[in-house]
Amino acid sequence: EDLDRGAGRGGGSHNAKAEDLRNTIGNLRNKEQYSKSDLQYTNKKLKEQVSLVKSSTKTFAKLEKDAAKSEEDVTEAAASVERGRQEVRDVEEEHYGPFREETGISDFRAYDEAIGKAREDFVKKRTDIREHLAKLTAKKKYEDKKDFDTKLAKAVKKKTDHESQLEEAKGAEEKLLAEVSEIKAKLADAESSLKQATEIEQAKDEVVREATSVLKEAEGDCNKVNKTMNAEESQLMALRQQLHETLQKARVDEVELPMLDADDMEEDEDEEVEGSQLSSRSSRRASSESATQESTVESQHFSQRDDSNVVKDRKDAGKVDFSTMDEDLKMRRSASEEDKMRKKFESKISKLTQEIEGMAPNMKASDAFNTMTDKVKETVDDFNTAKEEGRKANEVFNKVRKARSQKFNAAFNKIDSALKIIYTDMTKSSKHPLGGNAYLSLDDSDEPYRGGMKFNAMPPMKRFRDMEQLSGGEKTVAALSLLFAIHSYRPAPFFIMDEVDAALDNVNVLKVCNYIRQRSDDFQCIVISLKDMFYERSESLVGICRDVSSNSSRTLTLDLTRFDRQSGENKRDRDGEEVAAEVDDSPKRPRRIAAGAG
Repeated sequence: EDLDRGAGRGGGSHNAKAEDLRNTIGNLRNKEQYSKSDLQYTNKKLKEQVSLVKSSTKTFAKLEKDAAKSEEDVTEAAASVERGRQEVRDVEEEHYGPFREETGISDFRAYDEAIGKAREDFVKKRTDIREHLAKLTAKKKYEDKKDFDTKLAKAVKKKTDHESQLEEAKGAEEKLLAEVSEIKAKLADAESSLKQATEIEQAKDEVVREATSVLKEAEGDCNKVNKTMNAEESQLMALRQQLHETLQKARVDEVELPMLDADDMEEDEDEEVEGSQLSSRSSRRASSESATQESTVESQHFSQRDDSNVVKDRKDAGKVDFSTMDEDLKMRRSASEEDKMRKKFESKISKLTQEIEGMAPNMKASDAFNTMTDKVKETVDDFNTAKEEGRKANEVFNKVRKARSQKFNAAFNKIDSALKIIYTDMTKSSKHPLGGNAYLSLDDSDEPYRGGMKFNAMPPMKRFRDMEQLSGGEKTVAALSLLFAIHSYRPAPFFIMDEVDAALDNVNVLKVCNYIRQRSDDFQCIVISLKDMFYERSESLVGICRDVSSNSSRTLTLDLTRFDRQSGENKRDRDGEEVAAEVDDSPKRPRRIAAGAG
């Protein structure tokens, strides 16, 4: 009872700390999963880079061979060109040789180039001089027409304005420099505050680690206390059963037990009522944790203090006067000592029985004994039959409970695994290739059907938060992921979705369409929607409108698969890049029917 009261006082703070630690553990597990996914993605990229390096090495070796061959071809071409130049020089020597001997010019080509270059330089200089002269003449005429006094006055005024603006700019610069110095001082103060906050955070982390270790020790102590309480409950149940059997045997054998007076019985009843109220509260707390798991049908009423049989036995035992009993007999003994004492009393009873038999017999005692023996035999037979039925019922109950737990855990584990995959597929994109993370957790892992479960979802690039703090679109994607995960365990032939895309933007609507397209081979889907994106990617459309003539509803249908065939024939004439872009950007039509209210 003292332990239960202590647990009641500190239970709130421990539960809050435990909840915070569970949230921290969940965040760490999410980070671990992200790290594992990132590691897999990095290993995949590493393999691709290694294969690219190998192919580049092979290509480089081939290019080196081609380069060596090209160098040989260039060398041969250079030699061929040199031979052609030598042949040209020989021909020129043959034709220009006599002219060079008459004029005394050693290199006719150089002479021709020098003369031609001098002529070109002369023509170019003459042209430049004429153009420069024309420009100077035009400039002189233009300058003669200008009014320099007006322009000079404007320039002086402009200079004065610029000087005043310069003075203002210098004053503004001084103010800005003063503000910059103040901002730098504030920045230094902020950096010192940030450093202090970092140190405080590190201290808090250390406190959290210490609290975690303390929590683990407390949980270990709690488990030990629960085991001790279970053992005490088992012993108490055995003592109650033993008391019941003893009292029943005393009634059958017609043993007269010493009873208390009426006043003593009233005082004992008052004390018993108070003790029963306290123990009933503690037994209810203990039974809510572990007693329900160990109770059996065979001795179910002995584990419950408020049971009618237990209360009756307790009252009957309370009426017995134990004051005349020896103090040695009131001591608690072990099983072996109890057996020895039982044998001792049985031997004493047998001696007394022999002495009674030696006395004058009662002629009616035999008939009474036979009657009582038959009643005892019937009672024992009924007791054994009830005991056997209770044992069989307990076995059947345990089998059903075990099968129930196994089926629940199998369904829960499969749905949880499918939920993680489906939510990741529905949230991944080119910017977030790893997608988000979602998982289910049980409140009671030992008997999951006795408690609830929690559903947590963490969108890409966002920290862990409760479901109530997510946006409408994020909640919708999470709910659809859970729905598809449950469907993966016990598939249904088709789905009917009523405006599930109301809170989704176009990107998330496209993701939902793509997922339904991927699962189109497993089930058919009827979507009631007002989004054009669902219409575009459906197999057929069903529209509901009002027929004014008959004043009733009218159904309109449209098969979109024939347009798919026509578009497929038209796409055959497109180039490869457009076809690739169409395959990447536009998903195929799923087996889905989109219905909209008109």
